[in-house]
Amino acid sequence: MTRPKIIVLDDDPTGSQTVHSCLLLMQWDVETLGLGLRDKAPIFFVLTNTRSLTPEKAAAVTQEVCQNLKQAIALENIKDFLVVSRSDSTLRGHYPLETDVIASELGAFDAHFLIPAFFEGGRFTRDSVHFLQMNGVETPVHETEFAHDSVFSYSHSYLPDYVAEKTEGRIQADQVERFLLTEIHQGVSDRLLNLHDNQCCVVDAETQADLNRFADDIFAAAAQGKRFLFRSAASLLTALAALPPQAIAPEAMVQYVRNGKPGAVIVGSHVQKTTEQLQQLLEQPGIVGIEVEVGQLLAPDRAAARSQLLAEILSKTNEIYADGKTSVVYTSREELTFDDPQTRLDFGEAVSGLLMDVVRNLPNEIGFLISKGGITSNDTLSTGLDLRTAWLLGQVLPGVSMVRTAADHAQFPNLPIVLFPGNVGDATALATAYQRLAK
Repeated sequence: MTRPKIIVLDDDPTGSQTVHSCLLLMQWDVETLGLGLRDKAPIFFVLTNTRSLTPEKAAAVTQEVCQNLKQAIALENIKDFLVVSRSDSTLRGHYPLETDVIASELGAFDAHFLIPAFFEGGRFTRDSVHFLQMNGVETPVHETEFAHDSVFSYSHSYLPDYVAEKTEGRIQADQVERFLLTEIHQGVSDRLLNLHDNQCCVVDAETQADLNRFADDIFAAAAQGKRFLFRSAASLLTALAALPPQAIAPEAMVQYVRNGKPGAVIVGSHVQKTTEQLQQLLEQPGIVGIEVEVGQLLAPDRAAARSQLLAEILSKTNEIYADGKTSVVYTSREELTFDDPQTRLDFGEAVSGLLMDVVRNLPNEIGFLISKGGITSNDTLSTGLDLRTAWLLGQVLPGVSMVRTAADHAQFPNLPIVLFPGNVGDATALATAYQRLAK
């Protein structure tokens, strides 16, 4: 049975954190989408970065991607495909907005599935309740810091209640189809064949084997004409893509580093996990930190303050590189408060714009780049490095991807870039990623 092409609309660039050897697309014109559809890999990613956008902009971007996809699919004569709206394993993001737009443009679908499990990050779903493993403790996600996100807050870990909350009652909790673990182990093909009219479903998963079993039934139902849409975290993609092990083991990825040179690390994420990891990284030999006081971007003369701040950072990065060390450019750790989500997003864009100017002006010969935080990573690829596409090499740590620029990149050819999500790994993970590249 020929499996359908897996098309992933990723709301930040870290959703490829469980697969390898495929394309990431930073643009979504018809021609670029055709590159993904023609590529030999069973899966490709379109990095929409919608998690950083307002609902209105997120809807417009998703609609544009889908409309161009329809054209590209027709041009490439693709008959079988599955669409995944990949989002956060801690339930932050524009749901149901994005799945609604996808359904209106690419439907009709028989069902859409919420599958937020991400095992490498300690996120799993049991009896329709979504958990996060925190320091060995199974914690319902609504009790974590992620549920209090200033843009995407929520009150429920029981996924049917989460759906009811996010759809504002349009889909009631008792209307949600629950796929429990015992049923998945027994096989759910018959249930899948009976779904219709974009039924909302939530899926248990505690191990990768659970999703592998579920994916087999999904493919069987799709082969009989059922059309499904997925809102998932990364572990479902492992099951759908069914790839062999990556070519170079994580511990050996130092071989991708250019000429054994020192690199640079850009840290935009401000969640507590990132702060803990940053502290460990700054203690490593060969590392020099550069703190960016982002509050200065709120100064009365913002243009002058930004210009001075950028000049100071670049002077330090060049000096550190010349000294044979790796610079860590990180935003100040205090969480600023804003009057409304739009003001917060606008400030986030200003901070990202500054960091991307730093990326553009890094020494051309750096050996590697580590980008910490989902939105920071997306901006690094699409804006800082101005990439159309990037090739996913694999994972340098569980849940932490490495991509590489093209050999003809004007400034940084064949540069390995680590895309490190803000909320993945233990306290030592960022330091470990650095150590693997600085051997």
